[in-house]
Amino acid sequence: MLEIAPDKVAHIIIRAREYDGKVAAWDDDSDSDDSDSDSILEDRASDPTRDELADFIANLNEDEQVHLVALMWVGRGSFSPEEFQEALSTARTERVNKTEDYLLGVPLLADYLEEGLDRLGYTVEDVEKGIL
Repeated sequence: MLEIAPDKVAHIIIRAREYDGKVAAWDDDSDSDDSDSDSILEDRASDPTRDELADFIANLNEDEQVHLVALMWVGRGSFSPEEFQEALSTARTERVNKTEDYLLGVPLLADYLEEGLDRLGYTVEDVEKGIL
């Protein structure tokens, strides 16, 4: 039923959690050293975690991206698991923005993807175990 490998979804979940854990930069001094260990969780304009996650999503094929969006919608409760085919159709026909931009703009993306996997019958712990 799911045309994106669960381990790819797990990778996105893990990276999305890292990205969501970022906080606003507290020091706007452009002369500061970004390699400072205290700044690793700061959300900066050029964020390698966001860039890596966006690239990963962008490099998925169209079917994988559509399934990823539909999975997030099921996890968010916009569609029930029984309406997954409708979610896929909607994700395919209403696709106007880059998938990576759309998904990275969704608060709680990792939570919704985990919930979507769970609602579709995938054991999230087993899926993530292969990644961690």
